[in-house]
This record gives sequence, structure tokens and C-alpha cells, in this order.
Amino acid sequence: MAASELYTKCARVWIPDAEEVWKSAELTKDYKNGDASLQLMLEDGTNIEHTLDPKTKNLPYLRNPDILVGENDLTALSYLHEPAVLHNLKVRFVDSKLIYTYCGIVLVAINPYETLPIYGTDIINAYSGQNMGDMDPHIFAVAEEAYKQMARDERNQSIIVSGESGAGKTVSAKYAMRYFATVSGSASEANVEEKVLASNPIMEAIGNAKTTRNDNSSRFGKYIEIGFDTRFRIIGANMRTYLLEKSRVVFQADEERNYHIFYQLCASSHLPEFKNLKLSSANDFLYTRQGRSPVIAGVDDTKELSTTRNAFTLLGINESYQMGLFQVLAAILHLGNVEIKDRDSDSSVIPPNNRHLTAFCELVGVTYQDMSQWLCHRKLKTATETYVKPLPRLQATNARDALSKHIYAKLFNWIVEHVNKALITNVKQHSFIGVLDIYGFETFEINSFEQFCINYANEKLQQQFNMHVFKLEQEEYMKEQIPWTLIDFYDNQPCINLIEAKMGILDLLDEECKMPKGSDDSWAQKLYNTHLKTSSLFEKPRMSNRAFIIKHFADKVEYQCDGFLEKNKDTVNEEQINVLKASKQKFELLVELFHDGEKAISPTGQVPGTGGRTRLSIKPDKSRDSKSKEHKKTVGCQFRNSLQMLMETLNATTPHYVRCIKPNDFKMAFTFDPKRAVQQLRACGVLETIRISAAGFPSRWTYQEFFSRYRVLMKQKDVLPDKKLTCKNVLEKLVQDQDKYQFGKTKIFFRAGQVAYLEKLRADKLRAACIRIQKTIRCWLARKKYLRKRSAAITIQRFTRGYQARCLAKFMRRTQAATVIQKYQRMYMEKKRYRQKQAAALAMQTILRAYMARQKYQALLREHKAVIIQRHVRGWLARCWYKRCLVSIVVLQCSIRRMRARRELKKLKIEARSVEHFKKLNKGMENKIMQLQRRIDEQTKENRSVNEKLVGLENSYTAESERMRGELNRLRGVEEEAKKKTNQVTSLLEELERLRKELSATQQEKKTIEDWAQTYRNEMEMMVSELKEQNGSLKKEKDDLNRLIQEQSQQMTEKMVRSIAQETQQLESDLNEERSRYQNLLTEHLRLEEKYDDLKEEMVSSNVSKPGHRRTDSTHSSNESEYTYNSEYAELEEGSRAAEDVTRGMDTSLTLKLQKRLTELEQEKQSLRNELENKEEQFQRARARDDAEFKKARGAELEYESLKRQELESENKKLKHNLAEMRQSLLGDAAAGAGAGAPGTPAYKVLLEQLNASCEELDVRKEEVLILRSQLVSQKEAMHHKDEKETMTEPSVYAEDVSKLKDADELKQACIGLKDTNRSPRFMRKPLEVSDLLSRLRSAAPDFHKLNEDGELWLVNQGLKETIRLLEHQLQTQRRTYDNEVESLRSELQNVKEENNRQQQLLAQNLQLPPEARIEASLQHEITRLTNENLELLAEDPTASREARVIILRRMVDLMEQLEKQDRTIRKLKKQLKVYSKRIGEMGAGQTEGQTSPGQMVDEPIHPVNIPRREKDFQGMLEYKKEDELKLVKNLILELKPRGVAVNLIPGLPAYILFMCLRHADYVNDDQKVRTLLTSTINSIKKILKKRGDDFETVSFWLANTCRFLHCLKQYSGDEAFMKHNTQRQNEHCLSNFDLAEYRQVLSDLSIQIYQQLIKCMENILQPMIVSGMLEHETIQGVSGVKPTGLRKRTSSIADEGTYTLDSILRQLSAFHSTMCQHGTDPELIKQVVKQQFYIIGAVTLNNLLLRKDMCSWSKGMQIRYNVSQLEEWLRDKGLMTCGAKETLEPLIQAAQLLQVKKKTDEDAEAICSMCLALTTAQIVKVLNLYTPVNEFEERVSVSFIRTIQTRLRDRCESPQLLMDTKMIYPVTFPFSPSSLALETIQIPSSLNLAFLTRV
Repeated sequence: MAASELYTKCARVWIPDAEEVWKSAELTKDYKNGDASLQLMLEDGTNIEHTLDPKTKNLPYLRNPDILVGENDLTALSYLHEPAVLHNLKVRFVDSKLIYTYCGIVLVAINPYETLPIYGTDIINAYSGQNMGDMDPHIFAVAEEAYKQMARDERNQSIIVSGESGAGKTVSAKYAMRYFATVSGSASEANVEEKVLASNPIMEAIGNAKTTRNDNSSRFGKYIEIGFDTRFRIIGANMRTYLLEKSRVVFQADEERNYHIFYQLCASSHLPEFKNLKLSSANDFLYTRQGRSPVIAGVDDTKELSTTRNAFTLLGINESYQMGLFQVLAAILHLGNVEIKDRDSDSSVIPPNNRHLTAFCELVGVTYQDMSQWLCHRKLKTATETYVKPLPRLQATNARDALSKHIYAKLFNWIVEHVNKALITNVKQHSFIGVLDIYGFETFEINSFEQFCINYANEKLQQQFNMHVFKLEQEEYMKEQIPWTLIDFYDNQPCINLIEAKMGILDLLDEECKMPKGSDDSWAQKLYNTHLKTSSLFEKPRMSNRAFIIKHFADKVEYQCDGFLEKNKDTVNEEQINVLKASKQKFELLVELFHDGEKAISPTGQVPGTGGRTRLSIKPDKSRDSKSKEHKKTVGCQFRNSLQMLMETLNATTPHYVRCIKPNDFKMAFTFDPKRAVQQLRACGVLETIRISAAGFPSRWTYQEFFSRYRVLMKQKDVLPDKKLTCKNVLEKLVQDQDKYQFGKTKIFFRAGQVAYLEKLRADKLRAACIRIQKTIRCWLARKKYLRKRSAAITIQRFTRGYQARCLAKFMRRTQAATVIQKYQRMYMEKKRYRQKQAAALAMQTILRAYMARQKYQALLREHKAVIIQRHVRGWLARCWYKRCLVSIVVLQCSIRRMRARRELKKLKIEARSVEHFKKLNKGMENKIMQLQRRIDEQTKENRSVNEKLVGLENSYTAESERMRGELNRLRGVEEEAKKKTNQVTSLLEELERLRKELSATQQEKKTIEDWAQTYRNEMEMMVSELKEQNGSLKKEKDDLNRLIQEQSQQMTEKMVRSIAQETQQLESDLNEERSRYQNLLTEHLRLEEKYDDLKEEMVSSNVSKPGHRRTDSTHSSNESEYTYNSEYAELEEGSRAAEDVTRGMDTSLTLKLQKRLTELEQEKQSLRNELENKEEQFQRARARDDAEFKKARGAELEYESLKRQELESENKKLKHNLAEMRQSLLGDAAAGAGAGAPGTPAYKVLLEQLNASCEELDVRKEEVLILRSQLVSQKEAMHHKDEKETMTEPSVYAEDVSKLKDADELKQACIGLKDTNRSPRFMRKPLEVSDLLSRLRSAAPDFHKLNEDGELWLVNQGLKETIRLLEHQLQTQRRTYDNEVESLRSELQNVKEENNRQQQLLAQNLQLPPEARIEASLQHEITRLTNENLELLAEDPTASREARVIILRRMVDLMEQLEKQDRTIRKLKKQLKVYSKRIGEMGAGQTEGQTSPGQMVDEPIHPVNIPRREKDFQGMLEYKKEDELKLVKNLILELKPRGVAVNLIPGLPAYILFMCLRHADYVNDDQKVRTLLTSTINSIKKILKKRGDDFETVSFWLANTCRFLHCLKQYSGDEAFMKHNTQRQNEHCLSNFDLAEYRQVLSDLSIQIYQQLIKCMENILQPMIVSGMLEHETIQGVSGVKPTGLRKRTSSIADEGTYTLDSILRQLSAFHSTMCQHGTDPELIKQVVKQQFYIIGAVTLNNLLLRKDMCSWSKGMQIRYNVSQLEEWLRDKGLMTCGAKETLEPLIQAAQLLQVKKKTDEDAEAICSMCLALTTAQIVKVLNLYTPVNEFEERVSVSFIRTIQTRLRDRCESPQLLMDTKMIYPVTFPFSPSSLALETIQIPSSLNLAFLTRV
């Protein structure tokens, strides 16, 4: 094909890039031949010009179509090259989170650095038995392919796991071994598979370490051979190790650690058992602190050591040896801390009492002196003498480190040896599968001897890989018979020769090691001289003379020569070894380590006596060499030999390759580094595989696949009946160059790029078809839209015109109506306005006239009062003027007199001051004195007379003064009165002024009030409107609240229903879980029983002795009876003993667990039964005690209640009398005056108080009456119930008088309302007596009119009258109620008496009948009575009728229980009578007759009187002799052919025959015969099922017959629960002597076992059909296109692909159903079987869908939904839609819907979350990750959308399990199904050879 056809515009190519290695680009211009460059556009939109190489003119790699990206197999890509491989791996790893990818025969595993849930047991079961190409890539698929090829081809297999450190090699190998251990199981009791897995933690602890690239890097190579026996079960394992990195013991680089075991010991040094090791932190020891990274994040070294110790214990290494190992490891750590100092330049010394050396010597049991001596010295031997040479400090340190490495290597080999011993068993090995976990290609900055050996091993493995790939390609071409040419591939044999050939690098290294003065420099010179010119693969670095370069298949590696010789020699001081050999260690472990040469046991050598093939040894047999030669064999030589043996082993097996890739160097989860990935892909050979495939015909299609995929490219005339010829003709037209393809026998082979070209043609054809379809559809949609718009427009016009016409008519009518309305409205308004004006005028006139009159009156009143005021004022003014004048006069007089006195005084003062005056006065002084003396005497006499006069005057004055004082007081009073009058005048004036102001204020206030009234009126109108609105809103809120309450009640009801349903579902699930556990125990027990039978048969066949007889007691339990064999079968006693010994040693723990579980279940069952009996006894005792107490207290309560009723009646009469007196007093005193009963008077108050008290007392009395009535009703019911309980009659339900109670309640509410209306705090006083009330009513009180202004007293009087009338009505109502109740009680008492008499008569009649007739008669009478009562109640009251029905049903249940108890008693008495009669018969019949009374014989209830005699000839029993029992079992069970019985005879015939035989044994009361028959039957059924358990027809037949036999035992057991559907004749056939409940349990367990075996048989038949029919087969042809398949599909072992279709599954299901129906299987059991079948189909289909990327597409979803609909249609045809089978397919249906729904937006995510409820989050995400477009028109699911789904489903509480459990079996139940077949009608056909049976 020309390049111009492929490199066109929009074609996508890959171009080199420095960062991403390869970058995608798109052509923006067509390429033409001769162009020097390409015009490209990168994904980010950048346009570039890519220049082509002018020499080669090589075009860039083309990119594959999008539908091929993400393929499971890299060889399925159309363009096979490096960028395509890298991009496919990146898409799968980053976008789809898929870590496994096929590359031809190689499984590429990328380390996710995250724990993934894809390694569980469910995944193992899903891959088990599947073809490798059918499922998604997985390490389990490789393991399954190896296991399958080992079993099919009888050839040993190998799984080679390689990759660099940190790529996940160890984990992959571990999972492969886990797969083998799970699918194969163990062939012995030792659980070898657990030991194989237990070796992993041991080898990881001693051989793994942390490196810069990996936290758990394996520092050694290992090859584990897992051995299998002839049945391909694991019997043992063997391990080989390669090139342990010993240098890590003494040195670690930065960020690295020593081996894990050292850090585990240091972390556990605090434990008591490790105290003697004298360890501490890992930072305290040189050997563990050099890497400066002693801790690994997320790893607990203490727990890891515990795991390691448990693994040691499981592998048989006891505690003493474990402590010895730990001592040696601790000694190595202490030895590393021994400090060696310089003594001089040529010698060194260890200081004395070095604590680490002391600890080392104590741990290994050597002396301190010897060890310190030989650590610093060495012994040299010559031919003549031996001398000791001191060592410099550097050499001594190296010697110390060499000793540490040597000890650790010895210890490592010893552990490997003992692990191999623990894994080897005595069973002969038939085949094995080897798992090789070996280091990948390594290249570092400094590469030494270890990297050289590792890369040498990888060269050998790569050569083997290339040869195997080439061989497979050659075989494929030869198989298809197409011509092929030799494919050129890289042959690395020259590189291998350079290393291992004669005079190769290893030979020169060994030769240099033998030289006395050999050195690394001299060895390097030899390499240069030998290979530099002769080999093109060997080079010398330019800047170094101590290094060399080898061109390996992966890359060039430069090796530094330093240390090569020392590491190759691996020398150690022999004297140090001798000191260790002389160790006195307690466990002598060191002696065993260093004396292994004497034992001649290799860690991988063959152990004597083990049998099987000879295992290859890791190292040469040391026993053949002398002790001196042991240390002369170099490491390189040993490694070359062991590698050679490994290659021989691998060449002798079929290899399977796993290449582990490390995605990045930072251990980040799901992060892909293209540079690192490409480097590893080149190194591991994946790209070489791609190159080899691309060199030939990498794309391969079957003719059917090609036809299905490219049918669209064919015309109808090109399609021929022969698909092969059709494909040839079409392909010749499509691809002109015939060299691009080849036709094989079954496939078409294409060269690289041809599939992409065909896909392009197909996409173009589909695109053109899509365009044509879109064009037609769009035209149809546009025309349809136009017609729809036109029709809509016409309709709109029609309706618009009609609407306009109607509007016009309506307008005209409204105009006319408006005119009429206006006329009448205007008239009405005018008339209203006139009337308003008239009324206003009248009102104004009235108001005005009244106002004028009031004004005139006020004026007159003011004039009159003014005259009075004037009079008083004028008088007051005159008095005031008089007082002022009088005061003025007095003041004036006082002023004048004061003036005159002042003048006189002034004159006297002047005279007194003058001298002449004094002289004049002195002159006549003596005369004057004399005159004065005489005058004095005269005055004295006068004074005496005057005094007498004064006394008289004083007396008169006193009287006058008293009179004057009285007058003064009177005047003062008048004055005060005058003052008061004056003040009154002032106050009157002030009052007048105030009144004037009030008048103006009143007028202003009136105006304000009028304004306020108008405002208030407006506000009220607004408020009324608002209140109306609020009322409306409140009504709405009320309606909303009512609706909300209804909704809430409905929600609560629904919630309760849901909760009840959930609880019911939970209980059902718990019951199903318990059933499943019980049934699983039965399955395990059956397995153990089968194993026991196998061992017993082996022992019987190997041992011969005389037979013995064994018999079990008749009182055995159900478990014993189930597994007890018939005593008639002869057994070998010694053989049974030997079998018991073997069984005792076999699975003892499991048997004990089962026995313990069975014991616990029995104890739990017994405890529950005891608890039930105790509860019943407590209930009976409590019931009897309650009845007694009730009977005792009933009399006292009735007495008390009668007295209480009389007291209440008297109180009511008294109240009525008081009310009557009050009414009479009120009526009698009404004429006394209008105000006699006015409100506010004391009588009125007393009346109200009395009324209030009376109402309250009335309420109290009425409540007491109601309580008493309810108590009386309950007492009557209890009495009636008690009486009818004694007479076995049902009480009639008395309905209460609802209407009366309703009236009483209304009366109570009325009284309470009246009381609340008149209630006031002043009325709440103690009520008065009637006499006081009457006296107060008769007493007169003033001012009644003022208190009765608003008629309050009249209102109270009316209310009192109403109250009295209500009270009288209540009393009358109560009296009528009481009379009615008394009458009803009398009638009921009469009815009870009549019923009692009638029952006594019936009882007397029943006593005359036989016992059974009594029961029937009593039942008949009781049913008649209850029916009559029910009819009466139904006519009276439907509610009471329903209650009565419930009571009747309960009573009938009680009667049935009583009848059942009587029947049990009768059967028990019959059994006792039989036993007694048998004993009496033995004692003597005559004696018995003499001692038995006639009455006892008459009363003996052996045979009912009314048994028909016509059935005497055949009673449905079969008699056989005891010696014919074996013949019966043989002909009826062991040799019976189910097909003939199912077709010709009635279903379940063997079960009926067996039961009829059992009936006869019960009839004759032969317990031994019953027991042996049942035991023989059970054992024979087990035997035939064991022999023909794979035959569905046989298993179904015996399941149906076992269930029928079980139902017969139930139906004829005599239990009432199983006799409801029996006829009278069938009830007569019930077993009479034996209770076979325990055997029913045994048969039920047997039925469960048969059911499980039936399910397994169906599963084995359906399993191969499900995947092919449900997923692979195209039921709808042409919907799904087949995508290209890779090489892996071609190499898988597909036997008959496409053989089974959906019709095959439906036919098989129909066959199952028809077979079970023919065998008479119960319909309910058939439903359970079908449900289990559909669950298996759904689970297997879904699991395969989740593990197959090629099935997750839109078209496959359609196919699945169609297939499910066909299954549902099958269920409808069979009438099984209600069996729950459809629900089991719900996860599959939702997965199919998930494939078809839109997956882009958040709305789509929400829809998916709400739709996929039956799928777990892991399953939804898995389907979305696996979704693969089949056509270019589909789109992949984006990563962001998947993240959105995960976020939305984060809160789901569900199991993280990915796959469904296909082994799950629903717990089975066997609903009781009675048979209507009469036993006496069964005929035994002669074909059964049962002529020895006799009908009875």
C-alpha cells in the first residue's frame, strides 16, 4: 500500500520527543512522494514541520485507530511499534487502572504501588477453569494456563517472573503460588499449600531488603518447584536459590537497609525471650545503620517478626532452633561492632574486654581469646612449616566482614534446606510447576560483580525467551499451512560466549583468582588483550584502565573491575571457621552449619526415601570433594553451573513469561514515566516480541470474525454460503497487494498496518451510511416539524377567530346589561341620597333644638347662680372694706399717739439734763419727803381700801371676762365661717373657670372623638377586611396543616410499613443465614462421611477378617441414627478399626469443630425448648392466680360499687331538692320588689356561689358515675367470660349505649361552659345552706336599681333556669340509662341461664356417646352456636361482629389446641396400653383375664366405633419378611432406573412403597424393623447418590422421592398440624405406635444434601454454556462487531468456541424443569431450584463481564438485555415469575443498562447512581473502566466522570468485593405438601420385582 494512501490529511503519527519519548501529532497536509518534511499539528494545537531523514526517508510511525487503543493484547494492535506499545500500556494503566497486559505470550505487569482488590478468592474462582484468552489479563490467568497445560499435556510448567528491583516480581510470584494453593488443594493432611505460602515471609525476612528503588527488594534469585500428584493436588515444594547478595550484610548504600530480619530483631529486643541477645536499636549497630534509613513507612518490624516466627513454627522449626537462629543473627550484629585498632603499620589488635566481642563469643559459644586472636592474625602454611602472620587493621576488618558474610550465607542455606525438608512429603511426585523469581537486567552508575552475574543470567533467559517465541511463531505458521520465511531476530549467543565460553570473562577471572599475586588490574589487562580486538561486544572505556563495557541485548553496561577477584574468591579465614566449629553453643546450631559436609545434605538435594524424580542441586555435591577443595570453587563457577542447571530445567518445561515493569522511581500510585517504562520494555524483551511479531503476520482473524467485522464492506452478491471463499473474494478486492495477507486453514494472517487500513475503509463506509441516514432522518424530521407547525397554526387561527367572535358577543351583552344596571343603580343612588339627606336634616333639627334648649337652660341657670355669686361677693367686699377702714383708723391713731409721746419724751429728756432743774428739785426735797411720808401713810390706808375694792372688782371681772371670752369664741367661729364662705366663693369661682375650660375641652374632645370615631370606623373596616384575609389564610394554613398532618401520618404509616418490612427482611435474612450455615455444615459432614467411606473401603479391601455384627440401641439420637449402618450389613471388624484410626488422624480438628457445633446446636435447641415450657408454665400459673384473685375480689368490689351507686343517687336527689327550693324561693319573692333579686345584692352573690358549687359538685358526681359505669361493664364482661369459660361457651359482646354516653358528654360540656361563663373569684367561696340563702334573699338592701342597670340579675336567673333544666334532663337520662341497663342485665342473665341449661343437656347427651363421637358432637354444637352468635352480632353491629369473629377464631384455636392435647393423651395412653398388654401377654393370658375388670376393657379406646368395615381387605400397608429387607432396598433403590419409573409409573412411587412397608412395621409394633428399614433406606439413597451423583436425572429422582417420603412421614404422623388436609381415611392410616420426628429430621438433612448435590450437578452442566450463550454468542446478528484479537487468543486452548448458544441454555433449563416435573418434585422446590439456576447464570455472566474488557461495549449490553428478556420469557411460559429468579438477574440487568446509558454529564452520573442499586461501587467503576468502544462513533468514559461516580457513591455501605460468589447456594426449605393419593389405591407394578411384598 502506498504511503500516500496512509499519510493523508488528519492522519495521526508518532514523533520522537525528549521528555515523553514519543508524542502524538496530526498531519495538516497530505504527504506526497518526494516531500522532505511533514506538516504536523500537535495535540496542544502547535503547528510544526517534521523534517525527514534525507538518507533513509523513513516516515514517522502511524498511530492506531482509537478503537484499538487499550487492547488486552499488544499484538492485536494494527501498527506494532514502540510508541504504540507505550501508549497502549499508558492508557490501560493510567486511565483504566489496569496493571496487566498481554504481549503475545508475555504478561506485562506494571507495579501500581497501591493495594488493589483483584487478588481475592472470588477472583481466583472466576479465573479457575477459564481459557487464557477469554478473560482480562491477570497473573491468575497465566497460573491457570500453566496448571491447565500441566494437567492436559502431562508436561511440567515454568512461570518466569523477571523485572528490575521494585517492579513487583516477588508479589507476582507470591500470587501465582497462592493461586496454585487455592485451586488445587492438598493431597495430604499436612496442608502443604499453607506451608508453601508460609515459606514466603521467611524468605522475605532473610533475603529481602530495602533499596532505593524498592522497600522489599529480593536480593537473591529463587526457583520454587510446586509438586503435584496424579490428581494434580499439591503434595510438596522445593526451592532453589541463586546468588545471595552477601555484601549487603556488611555494607548498605544511602537510603537502603540490611536484610529485614536484623531490623525485626532489633525492634523486638524488648521482648523477654530476646533479653539474652543483648540487642538494642538498629542505629547502635554498624551493619544496620550505614544506610541511615532504619525504618520503612507503614511497616511494623515487631509484627513482621511475629509473622516470621509463626511461619517457622508452621514449617516445623521448633522454638529452640528459632532461638539458635536469632542468636546467630544477633552475633553477626555484635561482630560488626567489634572495633579493631592499629598496633603498628603491619598488625592490629582488639582491645581487651570488648563488650561486643564478648557478646559475640557468648552467643556463638566460643572463647574470647581464640576469636580475638584469629580476627587479627592468619595462619600461613608452606610445604615445610606453618606460621602465624598478623594482619593490618584494614585486612583484619575485611576478614571480620568476610566472616560475617560467610556465617549469614551458611545460615541462609541452612534455612532454605530446612524449608525444603518441611515442604517435601512421602507422596510420589507426578508433575511440577516452577515459579522463577529472578532479578531483571540492572545497570547503575557503578556496576560490580553482582550486576555482572545478574545481567549474565538475563542474557541466558533472554536467549531462551527468543527461541521460544520464534518456535511458537513457526508452529503457528506450520499449523495454518502458510508459507513462511526465516524471521531475523536478535541472537545474543555471541554475548553469552563472551562471558562463559573458553577464555571468556569468567574463565579469565577464575584463572586470575588462582594466580598467587592476581589482582583486578592484571585481570583487566588480560580482558583487554583477549577480547578488545576479537569481540565487537567488548569495549574499553576511554578514561579508565580498570573497567570494561559489554553490549548486552538491552543496553551497554560499564563494569568496574575493583572487587571482582575478592567477590569471586569469597575467601574466609579457615582458623576462624575452625573456632566456630568448636563452638559450645547450647543448640549446636553453628556446629550443624559448618559441619554440613559430613552430613552430605544439600539444601536442594534429594532427601533419601522421598521418591519421585531427582531434584537438581543448587551447588555441586560437597561430599564428593575434599574439605580443602570446598573453598576453592569460585562464586562465578558455582553460579554458572547452577544457571546451566536452571536453563536445562526451563528447557524441559513449558515456560510462561511475566515481565514486571516499574512505572516510576518515586513509588507514586498509578503514575507513568515513559522514559523509565521504555527502558524496561527494551530490557525485558517485550519490544523484541513485538518486533518478531511485526516481522511476520501479527494480525490474525478467523474467517467468522473477519466476516462479522467487515460484513459492511461486502455487497449482497459477494456473500456466499462458504464464509472462507467469501472472505477471500472480498479481501482480494479490498487489498491489491497479496503479500500483505495470507490465508490459513482457519485464520487470515495480516501484516502490520493492514487491519488499520481495513478499519479505515470500514469507518468510511459507516460514516457514509451514517451521513445518508442522517440526511434522510433530518429530512423526515424537518417535514414532520413543518406539518406539525402548519397544523398548529391552523388550529390556533381557528381557535383565535372563535375566541374573538365570542368576545364581541360577550361585549355587546355586557354593554346592554351595563345600561340597565346603570339605570337602576342611579335611581337607587338618588333615592338613597334623598333619604340620607332627609334623615340628616331631621337629625340636625333634633340636635339643634335640643342644643338651643340646653343653652337656654344653661343661661337661666347661670343668671341664677350669678345673682347668688354677686350677693356673696358684694357682702364679702363690704366686709373687706370695713376691715380695711378699721385697720387704717387704728394705724392712724397709733401713729398720732406715738408722735405725741415722742414729743413729751423729748421734752422730759431736755429738762432732766439742765442744772437748774436739779437745784430746784433739791431745794424742796426735804419738804417733799415729809409730804411724801405723809402721803405714803395716806396712800397706805387708801391702798387697803382699794385692795378690798379690787378684790370685789376682780371677782366681777372674772365673771365678765368669762362671758366676754365666750362671746369672743363665738365671734371667732363666725369669723371662721365667714372665712370658709370666702374660701367657698373662691373655689366656686375657680370651679366656674374650670367648668368653662372643661366645656371648651369637651367640645374639642367631642370633635376629636368624632374624628377618632371616623378613623376608628375606617380602621375597623380595614381590620375586618384584614381579619377576613387572615381568616382565609388561616383556613388555608389549616387545610395545609391538615394535609401536612395527613401526609405525615401517611409517611409515618409508610415508614412503619417499611421498618416492619425491613425488620421482616432482616429476620428472613438471619433465618436464611442460619439455614445456610446449617446446610454448609451438612455439606461438610457429607464430605467427611464420603472420605470416611473411601478410607473404609480401602481398609476393607486391604484387610480381611471375620465379619462381626454391630447393632445400635433403639433410643439413639437423630445424629446417630443418620450415620448408623444397618446391622444386617456385614462389616470387617479389623478393617473398621483401621479405618477409624485413619479417620482419627484425618481432619481431626474439623471433625471436632463439627461435633462441637452440633452439640452447641442441640444444647441451644434444648434450652429454647425448656425456656418455652417454662414460659408456658409461668403463664398458666399467672393465669390461674389472676382468676383466683379476680374471683375473690369480685364480691367486695360489687358490694362497694352498689353502695357507691346508692350514695350517688341520694346525693343527686338532694341536689335536685335544693334546686327546687331555690327556684320556689325565687318565684315566691319575685313580687317583694323589683330589686329583690337584682345583681350585686348579697342574695344574688349567694345564689351565684351556690350555683357554682352545685355545678362543680355535679361534675364530680357525674365523673364518678361514669367511672362506676365503666367498672360495672368490665365486671359484667369478666363475669360473663368466666362463666362461659367454665361452660365451654363463648361470651357475647355487649355493645355500649353510645348515644347515651354522647348525651352525657354533651351535658357535661354545657355545664362546664356555663360554669366558665359565670365564674369569678368573688364567687369561689364556701356554698351556703338553703336557709341562709332564703334569709338573705328575703332581706332588703338599698340601691338595687343601681346594681341592676344592665339586667345582670335577669341574665343570671335565666342561666340558672337553663342549668336546672339541664340537670333535670341529665337525671332523667341517667334514670332511663340505668333502667335500660338493669333490663339488659336481666335479659342477659336469663340468656345465660338458658344457655347453661342447654349446655348441660348437650353435655348429658355427649356423655352417652363414644369418645370420638363426643368430640365431633361438641365441635358441631360449638360451631352452630358460634355461627348463630356471629349472625346476630352482624345484624346488630358490624364492628362488634368483627370483634366477635376475632374472638371466635381465637376460641376455635383454643379448641383445636385442646383437641390436639386430647389426641396426644389418647395416643400416649394407647402406647402405654400396648406396652402393658405386651407385658401382660408375656406374664400369661389367663392370669391377666382374671385380674382385668370388665369396666377397664370397655373404656379402652383402641378402635373407634365408627370405622367403616368395607376397607378391611386392604388398609394401605405392605408386609415383608425381615430377610427380604435387603432385596427390597436393592430392587427399589439401588437397581431402580429413574427414567422408567418417571415415565410409566406414578410420581413418588418408591416413597409410597417404603412408607407402606413402614406402616406395617408400625402396625405390628416392631421397633427393630422400623429402625432397620429407615436406616437401610437412608444409607442406600446415599450410596446410589455417591455412585451416580453426576447424573441429574438420578439426583432429581431421589430428591423428589426423599421429599415425598418425608412428607408422608409428616402427613401420617398424627400431628394436627399435618392432618388438616387429610381425608378421614388418611387419618385412619396414621402411625399409631412410633414417633418418628427424629427420623424426619434425618430425612430433612438428607434432602438438603441431595438438593445441594443437584445444584452442583446442574452447575457443572450449565457452567460451560453460560459464558458462550450469554456473552459470546450473537443472539441478535450484526449488532456487535468483533474487534481484532491478539496473539494470546490464538494460543489459548479453546476447544469448542461458539458451540453453546442461548437456545442451548433454554433447552437445558427446559430439560431440567421437565425432568423434575416428571419425577413429581414439589412446585415450591422447583421454584427454589430455578432461582438457584438463574442466580448461577447471572453471577457467572456478570463475573465474566467484569473480567473481560472486550465484552464491555454498548452492543454487548444490548445482547445481554435481549438474552435476559428471553430468560424472563421462559419464566413466564413455565409460570415461575413469582419464584424470585428474575430478581437474581437484577445485577446483570443493571450492568447491561450501565453499558448502554449515556456517560458524560453530572446528570448522567446521578442517573447511574440511582439506577445501579444492585451493583457495588467497585463493580460500577470496573464496568466504566472496562468500557471499550467497538466503533469509532462511540466514546470512551472519561476519567473525570469515573471520579464523579466514585465521589457520589462514597457513602454507600457495602462490601468491597468485586465479583459475585458463584458458589453461594440459597438455603433450601421443604414446605409441607400433603398428598391426596390414597394408599389403599396404590398398585405395585411387576417391573419392580417386589412380589415378596404382601398387601395388608
